[in-house]
Amino acid sequence: MGTPSLPVRDPQEENVADDATSADVPYVTIVLPCYNEQDHVVAEVERICAAMDASGYSYELLAVDDASTDETLLRLRDAEPRFPRMRVITFQNNGGAGTVRRIGSQRARGEIVVWTDADMSYPNERIPELVAILEKDPDTDQVVGARLQEAGTHKLLRVPAKWLIRKVAERLTNTPIPDLNSGLRAFRREVAQPYLRLLPPGFSCVTTITLAFLSNQHPVRYVPIEYAKRAGSSKFHFVRDAYRYILQVLRMVMYFNPLKVLMPPALWLLGIGTLKGVYDVVSDPVYIRNNTIMLVLTGLMIASMALLADLIVRSRNNGT
Repeated sequence: MGTPSLPVRDPQEENVADDATSADVPYVTIVLPCYNEQDHVVAEVERICAAMDASGYSYELLAVDDASTDETLLRLRDAEPRFPRMRVITFQNNGGAGTVRRIGSQRARGEIVVWTDADMSYPNERIPELVAILEKDPDTDQVVGARLQEAGTHKLLRVPAKWLIRKVAERLTNTPIPDLNSGLRAFRREVAQPYLRLLPPGFSCVTTITLAFLSNQHPVRYVPIEYAKRAGSSKFHFVRDAYRYILQVLRMVMYFNPLKVLMPPALWLLGIGTLKGVYDVVSDPVYIRNNTIMLVLTGLMIASMALLADLIVRSRNNGT
């Protein structure tokens, strides 16, 4: 009885199958958080898809409805047949912009991930320009649209608060940051993957991804953009979100470089305590005041915490 012959596959068929598979994988994934944007979400989708279709880049648009209480999801579902590159993802509970961007980035198939908003404030027609920078410059890992002006609510309070937070971040990272919390950015998915788990649920997720890249020496490039007044009502709460911004800046720098945060106050306390101790000895050689001892001990404790935290950071795998 003869041995049955195995079917021979044509190498050309294998190549065709591989090409088809690779063609289905987009080069760019755009993550679009949508929360109560019923009046303009379709117009934003049209603008993004028109720009990407004209660019020639293969892409997918992940429109994530974050448990909207209006007709945002209905409008997206109605528009879905018109935009074959759009996938609508729905959340049962409101998770916040940071949660949407984290999950959207984790589900992204594209090599390049783009974050933007659905409120008509960012020039989304320039998304291909940000993608082209990453494509042409392999040394750049993230491109941020740096806004030329502030057009949000609570402008008199937001501008000085954001300036102060940005200066703190620049000081802690030793890097100029034209716009710390711009919502329009493109980055390499592979580079961002280890940091996605660090993203908080709120608006400060954009600050987090910026600081994560800068703290780990991933080059970030800034492109000036116009910033329009948003359509619809703002979800920004000044006191709550400004407080979260400050905490997130300190948290991220502590996570990657705790010496930057803890060692300066420790050295200041030790220096002041030492000078105070010299003064005490000169004024009364047999008596050192309690506040002098407290200054020195506090400085030593903070310095010890800084060194211990730095040891923990350096012992983590892959620096993350």
